Amino acid sequence: MAVLNPNGQYINGHASTTTTSSIPNGHPTKDTLNGNFDRHQIVDEEKKFTQDLNAQIKEWGLLDAGFNYNLVAVFGSQSTGKSTLLNRLFGTNFDVMQNNKRQQTTKGIWMCRGHDMNVMVMDVEGTDGRERGEDQDFERKSALFSLASSEVMIVNLWEHQVGLYQGANMGLLKTVFEVNLGLFGKKAQDGTSGRTLILFVVRDYAGETPFDNLTTSLKDDLDRIWESLVKPAELKDVKLGDYFDLDFTHLPHKIHQPERFEQEVQVLRSRFVDRSREDFLFKPLYHKRIPADGVSFYMSNIWEQVQSNKDLDLPTQQELLAQFRCDEIAAVALSEFNEQAKSQKRPVEAGNVVPGLGGLMHNWRQGALERYNQDASRYNQAVYKRKQAELLNTIDATLSPLFLGQLKNLHKQRLGAFKKALQDGLKGEEYNYADVVKKARSDCIETFSEAAQEACIEGPHWSWQEELELLEEEIKGVADQFRKDETKKMVSLIERTFKKAISEPVEVALTKASTKMWDIVLRTFKERLQKAEASYLNKAISFNCTEEENTHSIAALRKRTWLALREKINEQTGETAILGKLRAHFEERFRYDEQGTPRVWQPEDDIDGAFKKARDETMDLIPRYAKIETQDPDLSFELPSDEDSPLSEEAFDFEESLIVLSETKSLEITNKFKKESDAYFVEAKRSTVVGIAQIPTWMYGLLLILGWNEAMFVLFNPLYLAMMLILGAGGYIILQLGLAGPVYQVARTVGGEVQRQVSSKLREHFTDEAMIQQQQQYRPQAARNGTSTSTDDGDDAWREELNQKHM
Repeated sequence: MAVLNPNGQYINGHASTTTTSSIPNGHPTKDTLNGNFDRHQIVDEEKKFTQDLNAQIKEWGLLDAGFNYNLVAVFGSQSTGKSTLLNRLFGTNFDVMQNNKRQQTTKGIWMCRGHDMNVMVMDVEGTDGRERGEDQDFERKSALFSLASSEVMIVNLWEHQVGLYQGANMGLLKTVFEVNLGLFGKKAQDGTSGRTLILFVVRDYAGETPFDNLTTSLKDDLDRIWESLVKPAELKDVKLGDYFDLDFTHLPHKIHQPERFEQEVQVLRSRFVDRSREDFLFKPLYHKRIPADGVSFYMSNIWEQVQSNKDLDLPTQQELLAQFRCDEIAAVALSEFNEQAKSQKRPVEAGNVVPGLGGLMHNWRQGALERYNQDASRYNQAVYKRKQAELLNTIDATLSPLFLGQLKNLHKQRLGAFKKALQDGLKGEEYNYADVVKKARSDCIETFSEAAQEACIEGPHWSWQEELELLEEEIKGVADQFRKDETKKMVSLIERTFKKAISEPVEVALTKASTKMWDIVLRTFKERLQKAEASYLNKAISFNCTEEENTHSIAALRKRTWLALREKINEQTGETAILGKLRAHFEERFRYDEQGTPRVWQPEDDIDGAFKKARDETMDLIPRYAKIETQDPDLSFELPSDEDSPLSEEAFDFEESLIVLSETKSLEITNKFKKESDAYFVEAKRSTVVGIAQIPTWMYGLLLILGWNEAMFVLFNPLYLAMMLILGAGGYIILQLGLAGPVYQVARTVGGEVQRQVSSKLREHFTDEAMIQQQQQYRPQAARNGTSTSTDDGDDAWREELNQKHM
């Protein structure tokens, strides 16, 4: 089992014998006593990159690891325990500082493989060491090298260094960030280089200050130095988080709290080892995607770029003065420029086209540049030119939204004018669609091009061709939409004309229900359809429609006219309509003879035979109505069915559209017609029964003989005779005037009212008698109970009680 020795190194067994020695000439050293991997110096004190790193990687057993490895580096001030931390975290054997001396231990950059893990660990020479003094060149280059090549860079610092600028190496980090952005920023932005995790390890954390406050302080410092960087123009808007992820942790005091220190180190180690942890640090997005056998070449190229970069050199005092003054002069010129540009910013943002905007922007730009050149040209020319370019970039970045906004507003304005021109040109009947579109498009493009050319100023590489192409595409889309709308209107008008043309012929044909009924209907349909297609093609010429569009529109027109025909057929073959047609046909056959004379049925007539014949002939019409079938093959008509219709739409099946009445509907209509025809049969039978049941003539003679005396009494009595004459005359007048119904209704109403009044009177009469009887029963009982002292009081009580009972 591997354990830690007092120097923080992993050893086998329980012995803790180690050797610590300086390694001259960068040659690998093998610790034969503890069996750990050799450490190797990859950059020496003279800033030279060793060439045998590949051989050392092979000895570590990682040459064939492919992408299955990780790379971590440490960065921090000298003598802060960086090597000790690496030894404890990864089981490496880097040299550590002796407790009785405070001097530089790690010189240059060293690398070692971690114990029991595929991790290459870099130990970087500490910063701010007295050995190098003011020579900060190696510090900047080694920090930049470790930041660019590692997946995780550990920043090792003490708690009391948090909040310091130089103590926390913030000045060095600023330089490193700035140069890293210039060298590798584009690759990181394009995704060709992985992100880097910066892990801040706060050492000797006492706990008096909340760690969240320390974390916030570090983040604020990093954001502040990032905002102050001089970034390339194409990367001026990038943020720290676009390239680096930040993580923070702390460790207790190694001397005063050794047990807690070892425990926290093991917890931190697990974050590098245990992939199942959510806070695992070696995430795939940090990997540089360099195979292990290419690490040596990759790191050599990075060191070469770092060595040759001049931006790591400190500027001279003359350059510093030029930078300060040029920044001041540019700020004044930019302030005046911003005030001028602000005046037109609101109208452009409001969607208005500003006349002469290009000339205004040119004057603003030239004025700001002249004011800058007048005062800044006396200083260092390199700084003067660089700041001039930065000023122009800032000015152009301010003017660019105005230019683009002007183009957008022009685009919107001209597109609206194009739509208006089309609407005006397509009014009325006599117009040529192609000519209207051509003229409107020409006016729109010409006006837009002139205004866009005026808004484009010299200097910035602006272009309005893309906006013009977008405008042309939208013009084409609008024109196509107008054409589609006009075509739809034309087809709808043709369809309405078609409906009117077929309405009466179809109605007549379906009413007669002859054997050639459907031939007549389809002949009429095809004639009207041919006229409709000819009308469409004549009008479509002016729309400049393609052959494909005409074919599609003709197909749509045929389908719509067929559906219009089916709609008219459905109207004439609805249940009520078809029952009426069947009833009329039956009556014509049953109630009228061959000459069209109404039949008066006699008992000797064959009612059953006539009824059966009329009903059978009528019922033969139902199958004829049920399906559209022609007897003449030349009159047949077909449409393609919709095989791939969307799920949201009902698919059109032409064969199904030929069926007018389904079997179920036909059966239902047959049953209803049978019931109605039975009623006609019963009526005919009754008429013969009425004729048979007439009173014999001799009965009238018998009645005259038996009633002779009574008749003579009435005739010879003046009163009865007058009454009979009056009643007879009144009855005759009522019948002649057709007032029999109203007289009957009046008599019935009067009789009902008389009955109601009589019932009400009878009810009141019997109610009064019941009340008198109850009064007679109540008075003796009240006298016995002593509830009344006088007759009046007893009557009142009695009435009140009766009223309550009857309520």
